[in-house]
Amino acid sequence: MAVILGIESSCDETSASICIDGEIFSNVIATQAIHAKYGGVVPELASRAHQQNIIPTVEEAIRIAKIHKNQIDAVAFTRGPGLLGALLVGTSFAKSFAMARNIPLIDVNHMQAHILAHFIEDPKPSFPFLCLTVSGGHTQIVLVKDYFEMEILGQTLDDAAGEAFDKTAKILNLPYPGGPLIDKHAQLGNPDAYKLPEPQIQGLDFSFSGLKTAILYMVQKEEKSDPYFLKNNMDDVCASVQSRIVSILLNKLKKAAKETGIKDIAIAGGVSANSGLRKELIAMGERYSWNVFIPKFEYCTDNAAMIAIAGYQKYLVQDFVGQDVGPLARMHM
Repeated sequence: MAVILGIESSCDETSASICIDGEIFSNVIATQAIHAKYGGVVPELASRAHQQNIIPTVEEAIRIAKIHKNQIDAVAFTRGPGLLGALLVGTSFAKSFAMARNIPLIDVNHMQAHILAHFIEDPKPSFPFLCLTVSGGHTQIVLVKDYFEMEILGQTLDDAAGEAFDKTAKILNLPYPGGPLIDKHAQLGNPDAYKLPEPQIQGLDFSFSGLKTAILYMVQKEEKSDPYFLKNNMDDVCASVQSRIVSILLNKLKKAAKETGIKDIAIAGGVSANSGLRKELIAMGERYSWNVFIPKFEYCTDNAAMIAIAGYQKYLVQDFVGQDVGPLARMHM
């Protein structure tokens, strides 16, 4: 029996999870509400909150899993990418725990872990498969050949999809985090109400900065003739914005599927919780006979279950790191 403790602290959520023989027995997430009043994550405040949350979060994960800390066989932690100060808290705790217990230490790439979240529960994709990873910091189309053999086929050249949602929310005067609020309004609006441009980027890469500018200019133009434009049309604006972001993502994914001939298609990352993206991916899957894989909501945003399951796969092949390991703000797949 292999018992893995997973630790996640890459941004503004402290999370701990217990994985036993590839099955998740607990997944505890401590969120940080303090960032809302600043309109975004403040790295120093995130680091301090991680320091406060890390021990009680781990204790709760162990309690829910109904094990004793002495039963843990290895510690897996997010090494990167992410906020360096936030990563340092999780890395330091994992190293200390592993040293105190004299057990192996496993470093995990945060973006790989998002993809490997698909192996937490059935149904699971078959190798090779394509995964669209969409979050606040990354937007990538990844060819997944094996658990830790991945190739980025396309990625954003500027803003990530999550950034496009959050920056648009600021333009629309919606509070942080704005992505879920845009999604909520979009479900009540007309996605064809306002025509927004789709960037013509070569290959499988993305761009969202031009769309953000187009939204800003559209809102400014409409408010000149109607000061209450946003108040009266918020649902339609959000629906139009969400529809365009989703079409940008899925048109590239469709192109990647056609070029590779791969039928197993997955999404991962925080933006994969978006209702419009999930709905349209399912519809596209039916249209093109894809096998579509969408993670549960709890495994979309940052969580330690995905770190624990990635750590479990590394544990099986004895892929460990030493006590000299350090966090990486940027980390390649």
